[in-house]
Amino acid sequence: MGACCSCQVGTRLRGGLSGDHCIGLNDNKEAEDDGQVIAIGAYGARIRLRGSTKFVSMFSRKGRKGTNQDAMTVWEDFGGNRGVVYCGVFDGHGPSGHKVSRYVRDTLPSKLSWLLRGSHIRGRTCANRVYGFGDEVINVNDSKDPVLYSWKTSIARSFKEMDDRLEAHRSIDSYCSGSTCVSVLKHGENLIIANVGDSRALLCTRHGNQLHPIQLTVDLKPQTQGEYERIKRCGGRVGAMGHEPSIYRVWMPDQDCPGLAMSRAFGDFCLKDYGLISVPNVYYHKLTEQDEFVVLATDGVWDVLKNEEVVKIVWSVNKRSMAARFVVDYAVRAWRQKYPASKIDDCTVVVLYFKKRLCLANSAPEEINLGSL
Repeated sequence: MGACCSCQVGTRLRGGLSGDHCIGLNDNKEAEDDGQVIAIGAYGARIRLRGSTKFVSMFSRKGRKGTNQDAMTVWEDFGGNRGVVYCGVFDGHGPSGHKVSRYVRDTLPSKLSWLLRGSHIRGRTCANRVYGFGDEVINVNDSKDPVLYSWKTSIARSFKEMDDRLEAHRSIDSYCSGSTCVSVLKHGENLIIANVGDSRALLCTRHGNQLHPIQLTVDLKPQTQGEYERIKRCGGRVGAMGHEPSIYRVWMPDQDCPGLAMSRAFGDFCLKDYGLISVPNVYYHKLTEQDEFVVLATDGVWDVLKNEEVVKIVWSVNKRSMAARFVVDYAVRAWRQKYPASKIDDCTVVVLYFKKRLCLANSAPEEINLGSL
């Protein structure tokens, strides 16, 4: 809510789509594949910017703040590996936020794909040498498994190279504009999650007939422990405005801009010398039979819906293809009820299911314990 204050200072996509394409969801029928394959990516991966499959539901809705600055993508058979899936959600902010989020959406997965393939040839690399950021990347060096280590370091490096490429881009002004990114890479029972900013990944797991939400990422806000100390150490300022006392922002040391409500982001180069970084938090989760699905969403959803509510909404839909849209619809309704005087934020959701059929799909609603919801 309120990602960036002002600061004074329609590209073509692969596959022939314009940057102003309509992001939506096929809500006419349940289908294993609704045909929304947008392009073929690196190593033959199938790229989707909208639509649904039997394992994926995607939906984005523009808020009341102007251009939809959110973006999303799903890559199937990622890196040329059958069954490997990459999902990403991106939330732009600032005057050129929509351009930044779309550019990251179209560039980061391909860069990561190349790095993952190359890592098998180069072998293990040192994340600290790639970055020079010490231990800012969470859980990258804790794995003794060389494959997991390779994935994690490749993700860290891809984020660094993505930010460098964005800074060098001549037609996108990212000095006071940027984007969050939350990504999930699924390879068999392995789930790698990478996060920059305040978009979120949420896992739904089941114990008996009870569904439990597990937040896989930390919302990286300026007041978060560790983030605040880094920003202050680098000379940046953290504070809230009088009319938004609960929203802490990052400010330049001698200017009241850009007022960024997150501590990590792609772009926003006016703050990169003052504690803002694009280094991702990287996490690993080994999937079990109890895990049902993962939800990626921008803060337009999380600002108004609790984790438990999102799990309940996704579980309650009769058609998987409608899951993401239902979450967005509930979020828009919650915005109107909780913040009637505020402009509704852009809302974007990607749901990735892990199974062909939900184990409790045939259970009567009263048989499923959703706690206090």
